[in-house]
Amino acid sequence: MTTPYHIPVLLEESINGLNIRPEGVYVDATFGGGGHAHKIFGQLTSGKLLAFDRDFDAIPEWSDERFYFANHNYSFLLNFLRYYGLEQVDGILADLGISSHHIDEQQRGFAFRFDAPLDMRMNQQQNITAKHIINEYNEEKLSFILKEYGEISSAFKVAKAIVQKRNISTINTTSELVSVLQSFTPPKFANKFYAQVFQALRIEVNEELESLKQFLISTSKALKPGGRLVIITYHSLEDRLVKNFFKNGDFSDDDTADFIYGTKKSVFSLINKKVITPSEPEIKLNSRARSAKLRIAEKL
Repeated sequence: MTTPYHIPVLLEESINGLNIRPEGVYVDATFGGGGHAHKIFGQLTSGKLLAFDRDFDAIPEWSDERFYFANHNYSFLLNFLRYYGLEQVDGILADLGISSHHIDEQQRGFAFRFDAPLDMRMNQQQNITAKHIINEYNEEKLSFILKEYGEISSAFKVAKAIVQKRNISTINTTSELVSVLQSFTPPKFANKFYAQVFQALRIEVNEELESLKQFLISTSKALKPGGRLVIITYHSLEDRLVKNFFKNGDFSDDDTADFIYGTKKSVFSLINKKVITPSEPEIKLNSRARSAKLRIAEKL
């Protein structure tokens, strides 16, 4: 096994949430640096583990006949379960946060603190980059992304400024984008504002919310009855999707009866009624854990 390069968030809480059986079959849907996967695999005897990550940097130097790795988006969960002949599984874990490796790898363009190309692709073989979005999307579409994915109240004005700037010269780097954004926030709120903009771009580049929806729907078929689904989220958009899916079986906030099909019913029961968050000691050790929320559900 290789040493994980990412500090796993809520490690003990999420692993305990899986309720691991040593002979069971498990999925780590977001391998990243391998922190959660190594912990899961360490509790298996004859059990198996399938891990997903679409980033080529995450491909593990780890060989074991009971470990399978899919260098693909976790939305293809059912495809790869069939491919490896695993059928239904006993537990699935997904840590939806961007890894420390991505944030610290300057040339990937995920962090506004570096001067880097506007990239932000998890899968570096795909065509769409943050540069393409900033320079090619029309003002209306840019505004929508900033408002919906970044929750930015001044989205229209920001989009207008971006378009005005790119009409003069192409916006190629993170620093060039930040220079456009500076006038929209006082310095003491700048980091939060920039983070919202970069989050919006990253979500659009990687189709994160759509992938999450497809993944969550597939878990209903992938899990055995009694199997656990453990999800760690980092912002309100993805957390709302997970919360509603666990509670209502769909992604709407409305848990009332459906007009056509009758009462809504989820195939999951909640294990933790109250969301689990990192302790103060964990936050001090890893400040990026601050916004993490852990939800655990069991397949009925």
